[in-house]
Amino acid sequence: MESKRRDHLLTLLFLLLTLALFLLPSWKQAPDSAERVKVRILSTDNSNMRQFGIVRTGDQGLRIRILEGSFRGTETDAVNHLAGRLELDKVFVPGDIAFAVVDADAGRIAKASVLDHYRLDTQLRLLALFCALLLLFGGWTGARALLSFFFTGAMIWKVLLPGYLAGLDPVLISLFTALALTAAIVFLVGGVGRKGTAAFLGSALGILLTCGLSLYFGSEFRIHGAVKPFSETLLYSGFAHLDLTRIFLGGIFLASSGAVMDLAMDVSSAMAEIAEKRPDLSRRQLVLSGFAVGRSVVGTMTTTLLLAYTGSYSSLLLVFVAQGVPLANILNMQYVSAEILHTLVGSFGLVTVAPFTALAGGWLFAGSDRG
Repeated sequence: MESKRRDHLLTLLFLLLTLALFLLPSWKQAPDSAERVKVRILSTDNSNMRQFGIVRTGDQGLRIRILEGSFRGTETDAVNHLAGRLELDKVFVPGDIAFAVVDADAGRIAKASVLDHYRLDTQLRLLALFCALLLLFGGWTGARALLSFFFTGAMIWKVLLPGYLAGLDPVLISLFTALALTAAIVFLVGGVGRKGTAAFLGSALGILLTCGLSLYFGSEFRIHGAVKPFSETLLYSGFAHLDLTRIFLGGIFLASSGAVMDLAMDVSSAMAEIAEKRPDLSRRQLVLSGFAVGRSVVGTMTTTLLLAYTGSYSSLLLVFVAQGVPLANILNMQYVSAEILHTLVGSFGLVTVAPFTALAGGWLFAGSDRG
């Protein structure tokens, strides 16, 4: 009963923290009176578009009907600017639903620019489906997992990213965020007790080790943080003071912290079940059982980061393979070396978190009278 009470209080605490984070003002923005609305494409004018190989440049003229906001139902002309980049450009056809920015002047539309296809409603439906499935399968535990999901999003959007932009040390703010999220997720899902504590201690030790390794090997690899997409654009946006390299290094252990706490919770949960079913086991036997569970889980988790990072850079690797670039050249390139650093340093955390959690679990689950 006392354990459930602690869990309910912790859930309430993180619910209030999550609401407080969402209510915090976002990063300062320039004054903007424009409306961002959903529109329907009525007709298109492609006469100013130019085709160069597989890309298009120029402008696409559009006739749109605004579907929401203060100009709802109004028809007006808009423009779709093309930059000649496949990853950024889009071409509309009549009937498409798009996302547009409408500038007003004296109560009339001064300019309308269509930015992209409208995806917010689809994203909302997908999120609702995810929440419903999690609640249906997980019940109360699923509800707390869902709370940890929203708390994570709030921490990233309202603490981590503004901390970077404000000039705080990226490694320290990343470490603080990783440990705070680990505590929230582990204790919300595992409960306030020995199981949650063992998982948190193992995760925290794994994250700290990964942090140290990323700092050491990051300097050895000599990788500049601008290797990440849009990093250089950030510098030209008025944030030339940012240390992109330390942001990159902070992202290494932050990215692997989710898999680290997942593995720690697996080991801790297994040890909790063993300790409950076999209260006669000694501390040494519990630790050895934790090691056995950890070895099995690590055997499959070591490829997790490799697959994740390979999937995100598959197009780059395909270019190298298609052009016949020698493997040594590929491995020594800064882009590939950055992902190798990500994968191997993150995997260090995955491998070491199992024994860390087993040792913490042996100390917590076995009473002082077990020797």
